[in-house]
Amino acid sequence: QLQASGGGLVQAGGSLRLSCAVSGGSSSSYAMGWFRQAPGTEREFVAGTVWSGTMTRYSDSVKARFTISRDNAKNTIYLLMNRLKPEDTAVYYCAANQHPYGLEPSDFEFWGQGTLVTVSS
Repeated sequence: QLQASGGGLVQAGGSLRLSCAVSGGSSSSYAMGWFRQAPGTEREFVAGTVWSGTMTRYSDSVKARFTISRDNAKNTIYLLMNRLKPEDTAVYYCAANQHPYGLEPSDFEFWGQGTLVTVSS
């Protein structure tokens, strides 16, 4: 089970950190990722990390602003979002891929409930 939290309302240029708690298994068994979906759009990949955290992948739209990290001892994945823009407004979801090195967005197969991030201009 995946539970995302940490969303909220922030002004453009601000920061937020999202968390995703993994339960019912060890997060170290999975590659983990963050996706987002804005109203009227399809869900899009934001960032992913392999089981160890040693490899990451980002979408071009968030590269250099967002950082994904994980603490397997706490079964938690994080997404630090800096220099937020109004276009970052979306529901953010965490996801898991049972392939521990799998960062292909289409391979993520387990999903949690999302957390809403709203960036005001």
